[in-house]
Amino acid sequence: MCRFVAADLHRRDRIVRLGDPRKVRRREGLRALSLGGVENLADTALAESGAQVADRLGRPLRSLRLSLIDMCNLRCNYCMPADEYIWLPREDILTVDEICRLVGLFTECGVDKVRLTGGEPLMRRELVQIVERLAANPRISDLSLTTNAVQLGRRAESLKAAGLGRVTVSLDTLRRDRFRQLTRRDQLDQVIEGIEAARRAGFEGLKINTVIMRGYNDDELIDLLEFGKRTRSEVRFIEYMDVGGATQWSMDRVVSRGEMLEKLEARYGAIERLSANGSAPADRYVLGDGTVFGVIASTTEPFCRTCDRSRVTADGLWFLCLYASSGIDLRTPLREAAPPEEIVSLIADAWAGRVDRGAEERRGLSQRGPLYQIEDLRKDPHREMHTRGG
Repeated sequence: MCRFVAADLHRRDRIVRLGDPRKVRRREGLRALSLGGVENLADTALAESGAQVADRLGRPLRSLRLSLIDMCNLRCNYCMPADEYIWLPREDILTVDEICRLVGLFTECGVDKVRLTGGEPLMRRELVQIVERLAANPRISDLSLTTNAVQLGRRAESLKAAGLGRVTVSLDTLRRDRFRQLTRRDQLDQVIEGIEAARRAGFEGLKINTVIMRGYNDDELIDLLEFGKRTRSEVRFIEYMDVGGATQWSMDRVVSRGEMLEKLEARYGAIERLSANGSAPADRYVLGDGTVFGVIASTTEPFCRTCDRSRVTADGLWFLCLYASSGIDLRTPLREAAPPEEIVSLIADAWAGRVDRGAEERRGLSQRGPLYQIEDLRKDPHREMHTRGG
């Protein structure tokens, strides 16, 4: 039996019986597998079972956000406000083989959407190799990447050729002085070139994520939406959240979804809300000219009740909620050569016991401030958003 760190796991009866991992693990196909071959199980009996796991609120395990590196080449003040950081030990970072094995095990539990994050994932040297190997997993229907796009201009074509399906770019302002103030870097031109390169490479469904903060960029809603039109990108406005490095967060700086829509309607007229898209975090809207955009109201109207996503850090710590105070160590069983079925059971059991509703619980606080202060973040780098992944 491998050793692992886990929270309270009272959940065996919560596995949806579309292929119970406890039965699946006894199948001959899985027994014959080595850890090295677990990333692609399409020809085994296990792959035919279609295992699906639900948590205690009925939320399936479908979407995995995988951080490839904790480092970033920008210093956005709502994510990385400090001057110095404690980086994860390099020897703890999951290797390419470990990443692909682990994702393969998650797909055995029902995951079919994988988003590569960071830090800044384009800083991971083996990124194209990782994409190629994950794209070969037939259970992954949506393989995507979130990036600040600083390096995207020179890597978009190779990522497209490797099999990456979609790209989301984080861009909070179109004004050079503000960009420099926010990120402490003068690289707005590289970001815009990265967006254009992604379009030239043939990426469809390009999205631009923008965190809206009162007194900083709440006067750029229209400019950003028009930029989205020009680049054929769907802009998604995100309410400022009190997570990770947002040590200066306050409710006064949050621009709510209602306020955003009011400003946009004053410019564009009536805005129609589109039908809900399952567990997707963004509410989507359409302007009179057909332009579609989204709003992620995770602070004022959390979507916890439909959240099917979890996060694995670059060193293999699995968080069931963005607000979770602790995670589950998956690196140790991987490196101790635990049988694949044992790790599948660990994943399935942990998710089956999940009751997390972090954003909802934060909304209910009578006095709400930043989740962490600088000194708290320095005690545990896994609390950082650039470590945990967005």
